[in-house]
Amino acid sequence: MEIYLLCLAGLAGLLLVILISGIRFIPNNRIGVVEKRWSFGKGSVKSGLIAVNGEAGYQPQVLRGGLHYLMPVQYVVHVMPLVTIAQGKIGYIFARDGRQLEPSQVLASNVEVQDFQDVMSFLKDGGQRGPQRRILREGTYAINLVQFIVITEERVFSLPMSREENEVILRMAEVIKDRSGFRPVVIKDTDDMIGIVTVHDGPSLGQGEIIARVVGDDPADAGTYHNKFQDADHFLKAGGHRGRQLQVLVEGTYYVNRLFATVEMINKTIIEVGNVGVVVSYTGDTGADLSGTEYRHGELVSKGNRGVWSEPLLPGKYAFNTYAGKSTTVPTTNIILKWIRNEVGAHHFDENLTEVSLITKDAFEPNLPLSVVVHIDYQKAPLVIQRFGDIKRLVEQTLDPMVSAYFKNIGQTRTLIQLIQERSAIQQQASMEMKEKFAHYNLELEEVLIGTPSSPIGDTQIETILTQLRSRQVAAEQVETYNQQEKAAVKERELREAESRAQMQTQMTEAELNISIQSNQGKADYQRSIQQAAQIRALAEAEAEKIARIGVAQALATEEQVRAYGGPQFQVTQQVLNRFSDAIQQSKVDVVPRIMVSGGGEGGSASGSIMEALLTMLLSDRYSNLAGESDRTDRSPEAEAMRQQRIESM
Repeated sequence: MEIYLLCLAGLAGLLLVILISGIRFIPNNRIGVVEKRWSFGKGSVKSGLIAVNGEAGYQPQVLRGGLHYLMPVQYVVHVMPLVTIAQGKIGYIFARDGRQLEPSQVLASNVEVQDFQDVMSFLKDGGQRGPQRRILREGTYAINLVQFIVITEERVFSLPMSREENEVILRMAEVIKDRSGFRPVVIKDTDDMIGIVTVHDGPSLGQGEIIARVVGDDPADAGTYHNKFQDADHFLKAGGHRGRQLQVLVEGTYYVNRLFATVEMINKTIIEVGNVGVVVSYTGDTGADLSGTEYRHGELVSKGNRGVWSEPLLPGKYAFNTYAGKSTTVPTTNIILKWIRNEVGAHHFDENLTEVSLITKDAFEPNLPLSVVVHIDYQKAPLVIQRFGDIKRLVEQTLDPMVSAYFKNIGQTRTLIQLIQERSAIQQQASMEMKEKFAHYNLELEEVLIGTPSSPIGDTQIETILTQLRSRQVAAEQVETYNQQEKAAVKERELREAESRAQMQTQMTEAELNISIQSNQGKADYQRSIQQAAQIRALAEAEAEKIARIGVAQALATEEQVRAYGGPQFQVTQQVLNRFSDAIQQSKVDVVPRIMVSGGGEGGSASGSIMEALLTMLLSDRYSNLAGESDRTDRSPEAEAMRQQRIESM
């Protein structure tokens, strides 16, 4: 009995343990994936992976955070993490169960599926197995990780089933990573880039098509609005095809499923000022020819059609898909083409051009350098591109042979000297005659410039001719210089003569002025002299009268002195002696000689000197007689009158 009770208690304890084991606790940051081991009366899942009808297998519902009670042993709960997609990241979904993909499908359609967290709705609404077109944006999701595998940049959320499946999922993650698929497509406005989209799902392009046309994407039509390839199902519903798309992505952020479409970044088409872009479209409908009946070099079509667009792209920036067409830049400014070796114009259309080889009339073979200025009307740019493909081909295949032939013909009609001397005339002639030729190719010829002919390499004949011409010209210039110098000398002589005449004229003028001045001065002097003469005459008369009076007085005095001294003879003797004494004093002659020389005499004594002889002669008796005669002479009446007048005046 006791044993029975013990067994019963043990059985009850075991049953209690089993019952308690049915309690499941799921943390709030986790989910529980339920696996049913058996089912009474329903058996196992007959198709697929998820038991949608209560069969044994993985159940579609998941357990959220909290306590849950499940039949022990019958159910197994796999605790899995919540799926978290970080901000600005993308998560990719791979469904293990669902309808099979159509032959044209690469990704599973999600047109009717709205939520990957409801497995029952996903399967009942026709959800397909495989990689899904819809992606997960940032957020946290309670996803059944048996039905869905979520691939993120950080990890893969999944309940592993097999090694082979894990390898497939890892390869898919590598593909997404290589396409930068875990991050949205971000196009910055500062980068001047656009995105070229290539769709990898949907029906293929038709025969002859190389790029898919723009479909849907009209916000007014919600059924076909795919929002720049971010809604793959609506894109395909609108009639989109796989392949490279004509529609491009411009500035913005785009959450594009990289398994559905890849994005290639290319530069915008920039048409600089002074240029236009001629578009050759590879896609579109066949349009009507707009070039006219006389133009038989191709067809111009309206914008959007296949062919050469009649309207060029004006300066600006364009989101032009270079896979759908080609934009050829045509300069509308003047183009300088140089037929000169090692010299290239700014547009580099002439990098293969060289000097034109000529044969002149006198059998010289110079190389002629040329420069041609050409202009293309922007409205005619499509015609030029349609006819030649690009400008460089036009230059090398048409303009080069045409210009070379023209100047070869010019060279044959002129000698080397004429070719050099008539350069300006040849330029004008070429500009006029070649305008029509250029206009035939829808070009406007602005100007033709000719350089100096040069010799081929190793030939010096032209340089010799030019040297002779320079020498001849130098000689001619020297002759002209001498002629000019001669004329200059004549002019200089004339100038000097004129200057001399001018100077003489000045002197003559000054002389005339001096003569006039002197004449005036002479007249003034004459008048002054008359006045002075009168004054002098008056003074002379006064002085004469004075002198006369003085003379009379002196005469009377003299007479009285003579009379007092013994007469005139004595007065003369006195004057002679006075002068004689003055002469002896001035000549410094000794009055008494230091050596006495006497005449011969007896006893050797001097009988007298010369001085004594002189004095003796002067004082001789004859002198005395003369004096006596003078005393006896009576006074003249005039003297007496003067003496009397003096006495009266005294």
